[in-house]
Amino acid sequence: MCFVTIKIMNVDEQNQTEVKPFIIANPIYDTVFKKLMENRRIVTFFLSTILECPVTAIEVLPQEFTHVKKTDKDGGMVPYSIFRVDFMATVQTGDGKYGKILIEVQKSLGLADVNRFRQYLGEQYSKRDLVTVNNGVRELSLPITTIYILGTRLAKIKCSCLKVERTYTDMVENEPVAERDDFVEKLTHNSYFIQAGRITDNRYSTHLEKLLSIFEQSDFVGGNSEVLKEYRYRPDVEEIKIITDVLHEMGVDPEERKRIENEAEFIRTIDDTYGAETRELTETVREQAKLLEEKARSLEEQAKEIAELKRRLTGNINKQNL
Repeated sequence: MCFVTIKIMNVDEQNQTEVKPFIIANPIYDTVFKKLMENRRIVTFFLSTILECPVTAIEVLPQEFTHVKKTDKDGGMVPYSIFRVDFMATVQTGDGKYGKILIEVQKSLGLADVNRFRQYLGEQYSKRDLVTVNNGVRELSLPITTIYILGTRLAKIKCSCLKVERTYTDMVENEPVAERDDFVEKLTHNSYFIQAGRITDNRYSTHLEKLLSIFEQSDFVGGNSEVLKEYRYRPDVEEIKIITDVLHEMGVDPEERKRIENEAEFIRTIDDTYGAETRELTETVREQAKLLEEKARSLEEQAKEIAELKRRLTGNINKQNL
């Protein structure tokens, strides 16, 4: 089962009573996250919080991919749709600028995942986007922003929410450039990385920390470590309450729960079948990269030695000619 138990540990200050726990679906699964992104108020809160600016207009673009079937334990075929990109939308921010947002929820990381999304990014850069402006539709090339929600941890990045932002630098004067150019903006992009495995349960003050607490994955309880967790905070922001209400409905609805369980089983099947092979391939590529790097260093040292030998030989010839 793929749902999460929220247990509010704080106390109602007026009634001095403990808030009763309730079940919510785990938003790290594609099926659940897609449901959240269907709620415009949740989307607006999510993007405004992550992007750190007001989002005033949103046009959600449908992103559902090929239907995949697998055999269940009883020999029947279970349908399951893979959402390659969980969310894509064009937005307008408070300063009047338009952009395209891509959100990817990735439970595990491998070489194939990186290459797949690089390919998808290339496709998005090549497309022209339709945007509603003043009740009319215009065709534009929009700047892209990517948001990755990772179920695994990046080895060298310890923070739970990482912002990778571009800067402009005058290389001749070695000074920052404050101005922004539309041509440059459309050929480069900012990225945000949320590491669910690094979200801690002891920070709940800012809107960002309250949003991240929904994705916290380390406080699981019960027999299946992927199923239940204790959530230690009272939702004190209206949007957070809306999010937990949506997740609660999915967690208690038998049909919704079955869909989530099918996805979890599908992921486990894929990981059992291809996970070891993918991890082995990724490790092989890393080892080959190390060998190539060492070989490059060796060739560089040899080139330096040859250059030094040539310099000495030239010096000796010049001395003999004198």
